[in-house]
Amino acid sequence: MGTGAGALTRRRYLVLAICCMSLLIVSVDTTALNVALPDIRADLHASVSGLQWVVDAYTLVLAGLLMLAGSTADRLGRRRVFRWGLALFVLGSLLCSLAPGLGWLVAARALQAVGGSMLNPVAMSIITNTFTEPRERARAIGVWGGVVGISMAAGPLLGGLLVQASGWQAIFWVNVPVGLAAMVLTTRYIPESRAPRARRADPGGQALMVVLLAALTFGIIESPHRGLLSPLVSGCAVVALLALVALPLYEARRSEPLIDPRFFRSVPFAGATATAVCAFAALGGFLFLTSLYLQEVRGMSALHAGLCMLPMAVMTLLFAPLSGRMVGNRGPRLPLLAAGAGLVACGVLLARTASADLPLGVLFTGFVLFGVGFGLVNAPITNAAVSGMPRAQAGVAAAVASTSRQVGSSLGVAVIGAVMAGATAGGGLRDAAGFQDAQRTAWWIITGCGVAVFVLGAATTGRWARGTARRAAHLLEEPADAPPAPASRPAPHSARTGGKGTAQ
Repeated sequence: MGTGAGALTRRRYLVLAICCMSLLIVSVDTTALNVALPDIRADLHASVSGLQWVVDAYTLVLAGLLMLAGSTADRLGRRRVFRWGLALFVLGSLLCSLAPGLGWLVAARALQAVGGSMLNPVAMSIITNTFTEPRERARAIGVWGGVVGISMAAGPLLGGLLVQASGWQAIFWVNVPVGLAAMVLTTRYIPESRAPRARRADPGGQALMVVLLAALTFGIIESPHRGLLSPLVSGCAVVALLALVALPLYEARRSEPLIDPRFFRSVPFAGATATAVCAFAALGGFLFLTSLYLQEVRGMSALHAGLCMLPMAVMTLLFAPLSGRMVGNRGPRLPLLAAGAGLVACGVLLARTASADLPLGVLFTGFVLFGVGFGLVNAPITNAAVSGMPRAQAGVAAAVASTSRQVGSSLGVAVIGAVMAGATAGGGLRDAAGFQDAQRTAWWIITGCGVAVFVLGAATTGRWARGTARRAAHLLEEPADAPPAPASRPAPHSARTGGKGTAQ
């Protein structure tokens, strides 16, 4: 019995390791790419907005498809969709490395994102269904968060080395062997799993989601060049607003929506979603800003810039698994409050001291504070997204959390990139005075993100909030179109579902 239990435990942790491989290549790709942005700008003659699209073409497509990927995996099979994602990510990486111009690179990044959308939320769904005991699952999520720290530590250094040795194209080469190895291991060791009740596709909700994200981000990125009141930017704002209003109204009328509005009756889930947007907006802006500052303003090489970002990465690596243990033992409140405090401290310090020749000791202190804050925030976000939800909804719940991260990252790059582009339009990035003004504004934006994380952590983790999570989970176990069931007996069988009533 003991030997069998030990083999089962080893098998579960092997599944966790394989899933973490997908997270590793996606995260390393993102962090390494930020270090390579100045070289891409020089080689492909890209503007600041062009660099924004290199980053946001990936995050926008990813955010738009994550929901679809999660529900598709629950319906068609998580292992199958996971393998498709690995194959497309590897292909997209190869095409990125061969891109002859900026447009080709942006298109290849979009293809990469199609594959990436099938990786992290599906992997999290696999983990959730593999680790069913809450404390063990929290520890597994802590390991998952630790991989983010590893990628942050490895990404800038690896990116700097590759750019210095072979050019920015080498950033994408490293994805190929890791992705192929993950495909082989997935086929051999990860069992196939599906949701007990398959969900139908929701093309209308999917289209509204894509329109909302694309219009919002396009308007923000283009606003410094075209003006806030230009027809194009104003039109994007109107389209985004209409899509934002239409999406929940449309989804509430569907029996199997892409985004089930009932998820957000759980205050911890809704809080985790908002926290993910704020925290990853801070991260996306941080990486974009510091990579350009260190290389374009301070004149560092890609390798030296990667080394300078190491304090942030190491702190994330150290504090992510600690956060997982804290969530497992004491709940999400303390790590969320500490995360918000760390982000605020970083933002205030670097906003008050922003200059072209800031002493490295002050800069590193800010980077350490940011790494502590970001390292603590990921595990409580993920845990709140999947804890208490029915296992049949695991893929969709994880996809909501992952979508929130990508939306935040896209907005962070778009907003902070727009601030930089507007302030340095006359003299370019090497205009130290213009960049200093833009940098100070960007750090205050990051401070605001930290304040939001702190407030949300305090407001969404109490006893009342946990009660809303239990009630939301009960609702999600029933068919979306079924009337509320009396408390004393199970919900009646619904002929419209074609199923067996409520989940057992």
